[in-house]
Amino acid sequence: MERRLLQLAVLLAACVPVGAGTAGAVRGAAALGAWPGASADSQDRYLSGLLLAIGLAFWVAIPSIERRALIFRTLTFVVFVGGLARLAGLFLAGDPGPIRWALVMELIIAPLLCLWQARIAAAAG
Repeated sequence: MERRLLQLAVLLAACVPVGAGTAGAVRGAAALGAWPGASADSQDRYLSGLLLAIGLAFWVAIPSIERRALIFRTLTFVVFVGGLARLAGLFLAGDPGPIRWALVMELIIAPLLCLWQARIAAAAG
């Protein structure tokens, strides 16, 4: 039962990067406000594609979640480091507005899901 709950939690949590990544890849940097120029738009679309891929990779791990420790730890590390960079930006560049709530996913939820996955993996042997 706990394994199923983890699978459901990962399914739902990964909707955030899949949705945000898709939106950013399709709409580009202009979705965040004023047009920043082609270079910034290109960078935003690329990073949105990475975000989309992170979410999809979490989804791929769902069916055999108890055997996916390496992918879980790797993806969580990537998400957490990105969150640390976002946190630094909060202090160095100012409040990014509603996007600041991504910090909750990056610095709290993803690590908690990773710890939960480790628990399920240990129990599965």
